[in-house]
Amino acid sequence: MAAAGDEKLYLLVACSLLLLAVGCQASPLQIGFYHDRCPQAEAIVKGVMMDAISQNPGNGAAMIRMLFHDCFVEGCDASVLLDPTPFSPTPEKLSAPNNPSLRGFELIDAIKDALEAACPGVVSCADIIAFSARDASCILSAGKVDFEVPSGRRDGTFSNASEPVNFLVPPTSNLSDLVDSFVVKGLDAEDLVILSGAHTIGRSHCSAFVPDRLNVSSDIDGGLAAFLRGQCPAEATPGGNDPTVMQDVVTPNDLDRQYYKNVLSHTVLFTSDAALLTSEETAKMVVDNANIPGWWEDRFEKAMVKMAGIEVKTGDEGQIRKNCRAINYY
Repeated sequence: MAAAGDEKLYLLVACSLLLLAVGCQASPLQIGFYHDRCPQAEAIVKGVMMDAISQNPGNGAAMIRMLFHDCFVEGCDASVLLDPTPFSPTPEKLSAPNNPSLRGFELIDAIKDALEAACPGVVSCADIIAFSARDASCILSAGKVDFEVPSGRRDGTFSNASEPVNFLVPPTSNLSDLVDSFVVKGLDAEDLVILSGAHTIGRSHCSAFVPDRLNVSSDIDGGLAAFLRGQCPAEATPGGNDPTVMQDVVTPNDLDRQYYKNVLSHTVLFTSDAALLTSEETAKMVVDNANIPGWWEDRFEKAMVKMAGIEVKTGDEGQIRKNCRAINYY
């Protein structure tokens, strides 16, 4: 029979091994995943992103939105990039939440081409999206949002237009629906508030808030409402007469905490933005993000890494696509 001290030692070792095993399962991605097989991978992505954003800051906003729209559907597996084929005629990119508003597909192609020239068949399209969103965040924030993103994602082989509508709630959503959509993906109310801050950059189609935010019962600031009525047709429809406007008219090309100041002054475009003030808990978060320097940037870094880890495919799952628009069989 083992002595009591030995039993305690065995128990300690067993617990340590269990924690190690759980930790490995919970963190399948790693910093520097491509260090050995393609050490220049992340530098290549950043170089293309810097050039693209210098030409149009909207390219950075597109990549941050691309990460969200990819990860919330089939997990972070680049399923949103797949083009129609005879065997899959209606992929995610043709669904209402993505078409025609989601953009940046050509930029992903350019990054993939550069990586394939340097390291053929090594870097996944899913990791390209994650790296691009990370680099866009750093560049558009002038370095205030600067974080490492673990990599090792593999690309999915399934994409269907029916899926995004199940997971990407519309901008007319109330707070309860927004929180629920995050919880089902392992995120919480704070992640919702923090990631909503990305609405401080980029543009929105008028159809995303007309007529919902321009009706008489809306709490939107009167001056902004009048401006938007001058920019947007009353019958704006996706794919039709549907101009775009800046989401943040104060600092439209800067990833900063201005969004939260806009929420407090009722100068935000979407019902889903205004909804952050409808509970004491989330309203306090809005106030803190608006008023405490560095508070939002620090939390945005962590929330982006957390989102980029949703339902990832690693190891033998999925594939490394040669062309981000098609699975390798085609």
